Amino acid sequence: MAAGASRKVSAASARAHTRGAKQNNSFKLLSGIFNKILLIFFVGILAWAYQAIQPPAPRICGSPDGPPVTSPRIKLADGRNLAYKESGVSKDMANYKIIYVHGFDNCRHDAVIATQLSSGIVEELGVYIVSFDRPGYGESDPNPKRTLKSMALDIEELADQLGLGTKFYVVGFSMGGEWTWTCLKYIPHRLAGVTLLAPVVNYWWPGFPVNITKESYQRQLQPDQWGLRVVHYAPWLSYWWNSQKWFPGCTVMRHVIDNYSPKDLEIIAKLPGSNMEHARQQGEYESLHRDLVMGFGTWDFGPLDLENPFPNKEGSVHLWQGDEDRLVPVQMQRYIAQQQPWIQYHELAGAGHLFPFQDGIVDAILRAMLKH
Repeated sequence: MAAGASRKVSAASARAHTRGAKQNNSFKLLSGIFNKILLIFFVGILAWAYQAIQPPAPRICGSPDGPPVTSPRIKLADGRNLAYKESGVSKDMANYKIIYVHGFDNCRHDAVIATQLSSGIVEELGVYIVSFDRPGYGESDPNPKRTLKSMALDIEELADQLGLGTKFYVVGFSMGGEWTWTCLKYIPHRLAGVTLLAPVVNYWWPGFPVNITKESYQRQLQPDQWGLRVVHYAPWLSYWWNSQKWFPGCTVMRHVIDNYSPKDLEIIAKLPGSNMEHARQQGEYESLHRDLVMGFGTWDFGPLDLENPFPNKEGSVHLWQGDEDRLVPVQMQRYIAQQQPWIQYHELAGAGHLFPFQDGIVDAILRAMLKH
């Protein structure tokens, strides 16, 4: 009796074990398939994300699919071409030779010191001005390997190839002001004088008190605060961030009206047509995005680290700033001027970012620099 019961239990256990084994095998099979699907899905997401953050290839000027070359260019030592435009008197007759560095989303045609300078001053002082397309803008080749030092060396090589002499003047406006700081750092011995017009500030420059950078940073529009964080901390995401449609990107790229003061808006209403299309023609990544990454990346120096290039007063450095500038915070410019007394600081009451376009301002700016 006991033996029979034992055999029945064993048979039932065997059948249950068999069913359990089949169910277990089925579960493992389904689990394996599900894991493979998850893996494929994950790999697909990664592939999509990788493609999404990759910028399009640049349309190099002069290439079969690129825009035409319409301006004179010099060939730099590394093989890149740099486009330029000359204004004023002939450089052979000039008393003063000035290199102008354009701002963000501009090009060589946007040389405000050439377009706004009165003809009387040009002839009276004998002023020659050359503006150039910064790498990736207009008709200058992109420079994927650009560094802070390469910015200054491009300017030095432009001066040498155009025969501007051992010393020359540099004027930088807005984002071009950052290039001007690099000239003071890397080629001070080549400078006859320097002017920075509302130069863009980097909120991560070394040496600035946290309270000043924080206050200045928080004055920017919210989308720009997020955008600059991306540019600084994850530059490889900058193209995706500013081209995706989920979150608002850089407002400066979109020329949002809130970035301009009432005085700026009056000036904009009177300005001729924009050169933005020409500035961006090789691709927004090579012009705008690389500009942002370099401008707001990690610098190995800042304006507070610079030394006076004219200890014997053989030249001068000037910084001009409007106190109602909504793009560049006046607080950081004031701090630079306080810490670097050799910089002659000019703060314009009621002026916005576009103050160089006000009547007579460029004449005053150049007279201050050239008659130091």
